[in-house]
Amino acid sequence: MAASAGALRVFRRVVGVPSRRTLWGGVSKKTEGDPEAAEPVKEEPALVCPPPRSKKYLPPEDLQSLLESRIKEIFGSSVSKDWQEAPLGDSRLKYILLAQLATDLGRAVPNSQLHQMKSARDVLAFYSTPVKDISKFDELSTQQLPSNLKIFWQY
Repeated sequence: MAASAGALRVFRRVVGVPSRRTLWGGVSKKTEGDPEAAEPVKEEPALVCPPPRSKKYLPPEDLQSLLESRIKEIFGSSVSKDWQEAPLGDSRLKYILLAQLATDLGRAVPNSQLHQMKSARDVLAFYSTPVKDISKFDELSTQQLPSNLKIFWQY
């Protein structure tokens, strides 16, 4: 028992773990005469929450031609004349297509909607939909409201 307590003290000194007395506000023997041990403990900087990412998305003008070229590039000769009906049954090809479109357009398909992407038409519909980065309250504040509707923004 005494050997294990001594080994624990040696381990704490080597690793630099303070004793229980030091942790609970007592003075340890090491801090009394050792100027090295009397250094103040450096506080970690407060964690700052990063600003929220913008979800705003406007579809580009040449979306159909971009999507058509990507589909023909990835699927090769298996695509018929109507490229919008190209099935996305192969998971590997579907992943490659959606990953390239995410980097090209700056918007990825969320996990909750991946199962809905069954053809190129579904991908086109997803990327054709613009996304606003504004809340409904902010949207109401910018609109011209009818005269009989009053909204008090501050209590």
